Amino acid sequence: MRRMSQETGNRRRPGRRVSSQIQRDVMQLILDRKLQPGAPLPTETELMEDLGVSRNSVREALKALQALDIVDIRHGYGTYVGQASLTPLVDGLTFRTLARPDGDPGALAEILQVREVLEEGLIRRAAATLSDADLDRLEAVVDRMEAAGKAGEPFPELDREFHELLYAPLGNALVPQLLGAFWTVFRRVSGARGWTDDPSPELTVRRHRDIVTALRAHDVEAAQRAMADHFRGIEARAAQESRGVG
Repeated sequence: MRRMSQETGNRRRPGRRVSSQIQRDVMQLILDRKLQPGAPLPTETELMEDLGVSRNSVREALKALQALDIVDIRHGYGTYVGQASLTPLVDGLTFRTLARPDGDPGALAEILQVREVLEEGLIRRAAATLSDADLDRLEAVVDRMEAAGKAGEPFPELDREFHELLYAPLGNALVPQLLGAFWTVFRRVSGARGWTDDPSPELTVRRHRDIVTALRAHDVEAAQRAMADHFRGIEARAAQESRGVG
């Protein structure tokens, strides 16, 4: 029985390699033809002829690419180039983090540490590009945070808006997507576990205001320290609550 199982496994492995290769071939076809998101892909029959594979192989490859948002299968209409969003990354990281034990203090630490390193590096670049008008917009968001906190209202979306505005002048389209991915993972996991972030709205507001104050003073080091303090507070709170300490 063991030999038969091993032989069966050996027979399956080449099929997996073929499927992976077909996926790469489809992606290369999209690149070679310079197809943009939303553009129609060749039909299944055309892909079979172009790639020299069976219909089932094409369908299997397309389904795998759909899971990665590289293609968009619209039943009854055809297959189109997808948006290649970071949704698969978000789903994978969320599952990976939630799969950790409930009381594991490191469940969110890895996500937060990666985001912290990313933002501490980005803020140095942003400091050189932020205008007075940009800083005014950031300060206005902090004022809205403060007003929401005094009214007893949560303001996670304002927090997210602050970080998006902070790096918008960089003109890097990948930055908000990456930050949004880490943000979404954090919110999904903390929501599932019943965790919050900073200990108090007042402290959250103060940490964000410290960032703006440092940037207005053109003190990049202080801005980086303020950003680090912001993340240390989130990490400490998540660790507290994972241990059941409110």
